[in-house]
Amino acid sequence: MTTVKDVIKLFEKWVPITLAESWDNVGLQIGSKNQPVHKLMITLDVVEEVVDEAVEGGVDMIIAHHPLLFKGIKSIDFSSPKGRVIQKLIQHNISVYAAHTNLDVVEGGVNDWLAERLELQYTKVLVPTTEESLLKFVVYVPRTHVTEMLAALGEADAGHIGNYSHCSYRGEGTGAFKPLEGSDPFIGKEYKMEEVEESKVETIIKKSQLSQVLQAAQKAHPYEEMAYDLLPLANKGEKRGLGRIGTVKQPITLANYASLVKEQLQVPTLRYVGDPEQLIKKVAVLGGSGKGFIDAAKHAGADVYVTGDLTFHDAQDAEQAGFSLIDPGHHVEEVMKQGVKRFFSDHMEQLPNRIEIKASKLSTEPFRFI
Repeated sequence: MTTVKDVIKLFEKWVPITLAESWDNVGLQIGSKNQPVHKLMITLDVVEEVVDEAVEGGVDMIIAHHPLLFKGIKSIDFSSPKGRVIQKLIQHNISVYAAHTNLDVVEGGVNDWLAERLELQYTKVLVPTTEESLLKFVVYVPRTHVTEMLAALGEADAGHIGNYSHCSYRGEGTGAFKPLEGSDPFIGKEYKMEEVEESKVETIIKKSQLSQVLQAAQKAHPYEEMAYDLLPLANKGEKRGLGRIGTVKQPITLANYASLVKEQLQVPTLRYVGDPEQLIKKVAVLGGSGKGFIDAAKHAGADVYVTGDLTFHDAQDAEQAGFSLIDPGHHVEEVMKQGVKRFFSDHMEQLPNRIEIKASKLSTEPFRFI
């Protein structure tokens, strides 16, 4: 039976909580990791209407982008809006898990979905926050099992260098060992020195991959005790961070690009700053509230910066500096609903049992437009 723990384990292989900002509150917020999950719902926000939708649909677990519990609370008053939400969740045994800035930062997450919607290509991280540490993984394996080992390492996503996968290096040599009392050697006998023709297989891995790579290697290795080395590398790892910057498929005026943003993000209206006839080639985007990174977008060479929650003074300063902005609102982060649903649908076989995945049908946009 699939449990909350199983769902979290699968999700955090892709979106580890270590990617979240220090001020953020992500992870399991309400519920038990041992609770069975038959139905999982994805939502941007956990508000009362969404909880009612979950209750009606028999949902066991909710994954939200915006944390329900963000600021510290000193009491839970069931007559308050948040208190009623917490009460209903507990009464109906619904667990809540939040993935916020870690889902923004991760490759293939919120900002990549937004960049895809905005038809950007050759995208890069706009504001780097972390750089992946790299390790050299070296394993010694009998030559008879090299093929199995290489296949296992490749399936564990080891050996990525740029646009190349399954990268490795092999050296040949002789392994020596003496099985002691209580051992169960694949080759050799107790207290007798043994020499075996072995291959030294080297590959590069991300530090975050270490557990899965070790597990895959040990499964493919025939020996009772696998000999391996781990060496820290000075090589630069993949940069992760907030926002994305990329180029449009072909130059377009600011006015026309603003219309494209409105259509692609399915918003009823938006605001923009700048000369409508300005030619747009390079675009920066950051989901949610990105006003703190206007200068970063400008210095990165963007012709326009797409983000939400811009103030009058943000807009005025940008206009005076000759820099263009497009504000489609904060709620466009709801692209995460279909994105996360697609992730679980694509990786369902990694759960103990199949579960039903649904995206909330409700909009949690608080603004009304006329």
